[in-house]
Amino acid sequence: MTTATVKGNVLCYKGSNFFRQRLVLSVLSGKPIRISYIRAFEDEPGIKEFEVSLIRLFDKITNGSVIELNETGTSLYFQPGLLHGGTFSHECSTQRGVGYYLEALVMVGLFCKQPLNATLHGVTNNNIDPSADLIKTSMIRAVKNFVLDDEGLEIKVTKRGMLPLGGGEVIFKCPVRKQLRPVQLLDSGMVKRIRGTAFALRVSPAIANRIVDKAKGVLLNFLPDVYINTDQCRGKQSGKSPGFGVHLTAETTNGIIYSAEQVSNVVSNGEDPSIPEDVGEGAATRLLYEIYLGGVVDSSSQALVILCMALGQQDVSKFVTGPLTENAIGFLRHLKEFFGVTFKVAHESDEDSSGRGTQKVVLTCVGIGYKNISKRTI
Repeated sequence: MTTATVKGNVLCYKGSNFFRQRLVLSVLSGKPIRISYIRAFEDEPGIKEFEVSLIRLFDKITNGSVIELNETGTSLYFQPGLLHGGTFSHECSTQRGVGYYLEALVMVGLFCKQPLNATLHGVTNNNIDPSADLIKTSMIRAVKNFVLDDEGLEIKVTKRGMLPLGGGEVIFKCPVRKQLRPVQLLDSGMVKRIRGTAFALRVSPAIANRIVDKAKGVLLNFLPDVYINTDQCRGKQSGKSPGFGVHLTAETTNGIIYSAEQVSNVVSNGEDPSIPEDVGEGAATRLLYEIYLGGVVDSSSQALVILCMALGQQDVSKFVTGPLTENAIGFLRHLKEFFGVTFKVAHESDEDSSGRGTQKVVLTCVGIGYKNISKRTI
């Protein structure tokens, strides 16, 4: 990872890594950034279509942003405006999933001037980005720990869309809040039930049932309370491309959610056709691995929780997670550069008598007391 250099009040970076993180933290902190040498030495230099779409999204939710891009697209200057929010529709690039954009909106939504009511169009499920289902079950649940009143915070998948053509639609509504509260969560509890949704778009409905049968066959060895329903999308609700997949969640006795998902390969992109049973088994195995890693958030929500801890009131927040992902480690470094927040990272083991178990990470920090200047009352 490239560390930032400071020129005046501008944070300067090199390379395309953590592009979204830098834009999110720039908007929240109000600090302008300059990113140079974006894929400068690759066959196709410059920012990609999905990154241009992300910049346009931030331009829609802010007032007065200054965006400068050179002719080759290898250098970007971004001076954020005020977070405004409001109601809008955005056409997401099909190179990445809707979750790529939705995750960024979840991070900034609470601090807008107007409540967010965003309608995002594009690919709702792929094997790169978290789906809208995962963000709804896992990330939104994590955010709710930090707000006293979560009324109006919701995600609704009205149409599903698969690669390569997309055609999905997701509605995200987010209220505004003045500040986040400090939270200490150290005990995840025991898994008590597993739920899920299997979907089949523009293919035989029997495929969804095959996914369910295989996934349940794996999970019933672990827990008796397993229920996976099927989402039979028809007509316009099934998007523009065929495909299928499944999203699974495990809930603990303390209300902690672990999520996992898998979707079929894209045959039109030269990938081998997927077998429904393999998709079901793959998702179930991923969910069991998330449970094995443990913690009070799953690996997909680590960066979001780290951000909420740092922006909380000036008090101690403490979370236990499984091993940190590369995305979460990058977020810890960027928070120090944008906000001067340093986390205490401690490791602890939860091995049993047989020597089995994972290394847990205990994250501790004192929030900076970040406040939404546009909202006068709590």
